[in-house]
Formats: sequence, structure tokens, C-alpha cells
Amino acid sequence: MLTAGSRRGPLVVLGDSLLDIDIDGEANRLSPEAPVPVVDVSRQRRRPGGAGLAALLAARSGGNVILVTAIGVDDHGDALRNLLADHVEVCALPLDGSTVSKCRIAAGEVPMLRIDSGSGQAGSGPLPAGVVRTIAGAGAILVADYGRGVADLPAIQQALLHKTNSVPVIWDPHPRGPHPVRGCTLVTPNATEARLFSGVEHPGEQGRQLCAEWHARAVAVTVGGRGAVLTEADPPRTRHLPPPDFPQVRHGRVDTLGAGDQFAVAAALALLEGADAREAVEAAVCSAAQFVQAGGASVVSTVSADATNLAVRMPEQTGGSDAFEVAARVRRSGGRLVATGGCFDLLHRGHISLLTQARALGDALVVCLNSDASVRRAKGAGRPVVSQQDRAAVLAALAAVDGVAIFDEKTPAALLSRLQPDLWVKGTDYADCVLPEAEVVERVGGRVVLLPVVPGYSTTHLVHAAGADYHSSNDISQEVS
Repeated sequence: MLTAGSRRGPLVVLGDSLLDIDIDGEANRLSPEAPVPVVDVSRQRRRPGGAGLAALLAARSGGNVILVTAIGVDDHGDALRNLLADHVEVCALPLDGSTVSKCRIAAGEVPMLRIDSGSGQAGSGPLPAGVVRTIAGAGAILVADYGRGVADLPAIQQALLHKTNSVPVIWDPHPRGPHPVRGCTLVTPNATEARLFSGVEHPGEQGRQLCAEWHARAVAVTVGGRGAVLTEADPPRTRHLPPPDFPQVRHGRVDTLGAGDQFAVAAALALLEGADAREAVEAAVCSAAQFVQAGGASVVSTVSADATNLAVRMPEQTGGSDAFEVAARVRRSGGRLVATGGCFDLLHRGHISLLTQARALGDALVVCLNSDASVRRAKGAGRPVVSQQDRAAVLAALAAVDGVAIFDEKTPAALLSRLQPDLWVKGTDYADCVLPEAEVVERVGGRVVLLPVVPGYSTTHLVHAAGADYHSSNDISQEVS
């Protein structure tokens, strides 16, 4: 996963923020007052929306992020600040009116109603000194416009114009917002927006027209599950960048809410790291596809504004009871439990990457760890190199891991039937394999997600390399003696 480096300034996300509320329940009866369904609420989740969601997604990807936004002084504004406080530095602009909120009500995963409230618009006037300093010190700027006035402020547009020649400026436009400022590195309209802005149907032609009209260096039109069509101005060229062929193992309604934000964030982080437009859009297409596969914006929802951290440290795991405690706490709070599994013998960079990505998909991560006997049956004599107790202790010490449970069987199917995770995560190196535990995960209502692996890393290779180095050095010592 691409993350913002320390050699440059932070990623500044600039735009309109709102509060998203999801109310989930069951509708099994009609109201006696009117022929409308009665929804018995089982849980309520909140998350930042708009530019707030983009900033939170960027922070969860490991970026150093500052959010420039307008938030009202009201209950919804307070809830929004609380949701952002532990993840993102907020540089506030004044808001005229109340904080905007969108409340979605669903029964049995079927959308029933959406209630919008709040009339807030960004207040005009000179920019606060802190906002000016933040924009001036940005390593890259993502404008997440939601048509509520932040991107339309003359002082904001002037400040952005001064940055387009020195840092990447990425603009995610909105039909009710202004056109991007001249010289943007990348503009990311979806297909509907591109058709509205350009007046033409074909994504390639849309991109060429919008590059010329907006004086943008590149335009990436997102086309849903088909990826994106990238048009670059110099040299002029257009190409279709499809999503990776990830197996889709999931049930229920596919939630694409927030996929556009994830696309823009991934592109911005890649450009911040020095990628060119093609590399950035390829990374963004892959990231957005993974995001939708993992459950969309619901993965960053919080059960309540003051939800507690569900992490349970496990310095000396012996039987996995802490892992079940983690699972029980997540279920009680309505959160999302992620699980992954493996031997994790000689922990390496590939393991860390997978664990970090998996933890970002939910509220807690449990690792199902092969016992020593299980590893020997699968890998042969001489493995594992590290005992199960030591492997469990090392995993438990990682910030990404909330609990470890050891299993002795060939697969973790029995363990997963008890844990009942919402997501079972494996690497894409298992894309062509049949996962026998997948049936259990699906039966308890979960789904399988495959995440990209760091190529070239393998415990088996490390063991062989270490053995070769040992024998080589031993031969040399004998020659010397």
C-alpha cells in the first residue's frame, strides 16, 4: 500500500465535511398509524462523510494528513470532530448554518430511507492564518469537493493556484461545485459527472475535452467496476486502466459508498510519493476495488461517537481466550471483526504488510495461528523455526493485531466457526487456490477478502537462504583452520 513519505509535506485534504449515520435493523411489521414498515433498530453507526471521509481514509492508509474543512458548532459538528480527532489534524474554517448530516436507514441490508439535514455552507472572508500555513506547507493537496462552498472560496482558489506548479493537486469535483483550478495534476470525475461537465458520452472524449477546458494535466474518469479511463494532456494519450481480477467472495448488497473518495485518496498518496499519472491511477483503481470488496465506507464506521478501542493486548497467549474475548466485544458493539491466518514463522515484511492492511478493514484483527504440529505436517521436519508460543507473542506485540488463537487442525475452519469473523483475509497468492475454510466463513455470514502481497517474501526462502549462508560460512571457517 502506498503511503505518504516523511521527505515531503503532508497530504492536505480540502473540502466539505458532513456526518454520515447508518441505522440498521429489521422490518417485520407495519405501523398501526400508517401502512409503513416499522424498523426495529439493532445498531447505529457514524462516520465522517465528504472530505472528512477522504481524510480518514488517507490517514488509515498511513499518510500524514491535515483536513481543511468547515464544521458547524452544533451536535452533529461535535460528533464529526470526535470521529476525526484521533486520526486527522483538523484545520477549521467557519461554517454558516448547521452541519450537514445524511442518515441512511436499512432493514436486513435493504435501504429503506435517507434523511438529510443541515444547511451549512462555508463562510466567506479571509482565510485563517492556520489554513494559509497548512496549504503553503502541503506536500500534495486533494480537493474533495461536495458542493458546500469550501472549494468555491476565492481565497482557497487563489491559494491553490499558487501550489499547482510545485506540488500535486488532485481535484475530485462535484456537480454543484466550481470547476477545478487551472493546472491540476489530476482531476477524478465519475462517469456521470464527466458526462455532465463535458456533454459527451465516451469517457475518452470526455477526458480530452475536460483536460482542455480545465487546463488539467490529466483527467481520470472512473467507470465503476470497469476501472478508470485516464487521459493525459502532454503528451496527449488516453488509456483504459481496468481493476485487478480479484475473486469476489461476498454476500448481500455491495456497498460502493466512499469508493470515489478511496480512489482519489489512493491517487493523491501515490502522486505525493512521486508516481506519475498512470502509476497513480493504477494504484487508485486497485485500492478502490479492494475497498468495495471489503465492504465500502462501512469499514470506517464507528458504532457510536464515543466508541472505545477494542484492542486487547496479549503478551503471553497460551490458548486463544483473548481472541474470543476480542470477538465477543466486537460483536456486542456492532463492530467489524477481521481474521487472518497462517504460520507466521520468521516474521517478515510481507507478513507485516498483510496484517496492516487487514487491520485497516475493521475494528479488530484476530490471527489464527498454526500450531507447531500443524506447521510440521504442512512444511515438514525442521519447521517451524520459531515455537508457537514465541510466534504468538511476537504477533500479539504488533499494533495491527488484537488477538491470537492457535489451532492444531489442518485448517482453521473449526476455530473460525467459533470466532465468526465478518472478514477472512488472505493474500492474493491464494487467488488460484480453493480455501476450505471459506465455506465456514460464509456460513456464519462473513466473506473472504484477498489482499495484495509484497512480492519476493517467503519464510521458506528465508530459511533456505539462512541455511545456505550458514553452510557457506562453515566451509570457509574449515578452510581457514
